[in-house]
Order: sequence, then C-alpha cells, then structure tokens
Amino acid sequence: MAALGVPSTHNGISLNRIVAWLAASFLLLPILVIIPISLTPERYLSLPTNAISFRHYNSLVTDGRWTKSIVDSLVVGIGATVLATGLGVAFALGAWRLGAPLAKRLRLLLLAPIIVPPIVHAVAFYRAWATLGLLDTYLGLILIHAMKGLPFVVLTVAGTLANVDPRLEQAARSLGANPRQAMGWVVLPQIKAGIIAGAAFAFITSWDETIVALFVTSRAVTTLPRRIWEGLADNIDPAIAALGTVMIALTFAAVAISTLRSTAAKA
Repeated sequence: MAALGVPSTHNGISLNRIVAWLAASFLLLPILVIIPISLTPERYLSLPTNAISFRHYNSLVTDGRWTKSIVDSLVVGIGATVLATGLGVAFALGAWRLGAPLAKRLRLLLLAPIIVPPIVHAVAFYRAWATLGLLDTYLGLILIHAMKGLPFVVLTVAGTLANVDPRLEQAARSLGANPRQAMGWVVLPQIKAGIIAGAAFAFITSWDETIVALFVTSRAVTTLPRRIWEGLADNIDPAIAALGTVMIALTFAAVAISTLRSTAAKA
C-alpha cells in the first residue's frame, strides 16, 4: 500500500512520484534547450545541424567584454554580500536581544526591498545616485545590491536565532566570558548555517539583478545580467547560451556536492 493512501500503479510507482517527475520535467526541459544551442557554429541563436562547435565557450574567456562582465559581477556580488551579511547579522542579533515590538516592526520594514517592485527602486536610486555622483560606479551598485540582499540575511539569521536559547549566552557571561567572547564562542556558532544561507541568497540576488543595473550603470560597470541583456537586444550572441550552460552545470555540481555531503553525514 502506498504511503498516506496515495494510489500506486501496477508497477508499484506512486502517483506522487509521477507527478513529481512531470513537474521537474516541465521546469527543467525548457532550460536544457540552451545546451544544444550553445554548440551551434553559427553567429546567431540556432540549433546545430551539420556540426557542433565550442567557439562560444571559448569567447567567454577570450572576449574582453564577457570577462569584464564576469569580473564586474563578482566584484559587485562579493562586495554586496559582505555588506549585506554584516548588516543583516548585526540587525538580527540586535532584534533578537531586544525582543520588543519595535524590533518586529523594524524587521517588517526591512522586507520592503522584497515587496516594492524593482522598477521603483531603479527610478529612485537613479535620481539619488545622480545627485551623489554614484552613477556607473562599483560603490553605487554594491550599496544597492546590499540593500536588496539584506532582507534575505535578516530572515535566515532570525530563523536560526529563534532556536537559540538566550540563557546560553547568559551562562557564558556568568562563567567569565566578556560580551564579545560570549557572542563569538556561543551564539555565532549556533547560527552559522543561517549566516551562510543568507550570504548565499544575498550573492545570488546581486548576481541575478538586472533592472536596477540597467538604470544606474553604463560603461564603467557592466554586470553579467546587463551584458546578457545587451547581447539579446543587439545581436543575440550565442555566447549567452554557452554562459547559461556553464551556470546550469555549476548549479547542478553545487547541488550534487551538497547532496553527497548530506548523505555522507547521515551515514
């Protein structure tokens, strides 16, 4: 009998498993189409017919426009992640210690970057950054991306802090630890998973952000999403498909490594 009363086929395959595979296929198959497109020898997006070519993968490392975009995205993403993680952890810890209604209201206020449409951010930051001279600068884009990644850090760290007993920090203080030692030795190790998850979300948010980058950057800073956008608008460069294939491969590799480590830890 299938678990939870879910009917099974005569081969013992549950209906849940069939639906899960159908849903996974619906989500993944359209993405996987870019893999054969990335192997086309043509200069435009098309499926390879008589031969395959890796020229578009080669252009990712030899074309200065692509390498600059990758470096720019890494610089902005790492800077925004460090800033968002530091501010988010500090805010979550402060709110955890206060435990007051004011902290809850401030936590809801920090969710605004998720709720407000990106186009509103883009227009507002364009006007503000034009006044402050931060248009088309690394600092200007790092500050914006840090603001957009901050809510994810606060949410993940606050979630892990909910399972931390405040009396542990008090016990450390009673045993002679100063506030910094109690925080570093007792609290931070228990919320390490939330900090890492929040930092990962902040980096992904920066790496994938397009709309604000289109408004506040031009030539000096060209992130990867902006470069992809320009490639689609100008000449539909197949290197975009090659880049997408590389990112899919990296994502699958990260998921596989995480799954193997979880399986090994449970064994």
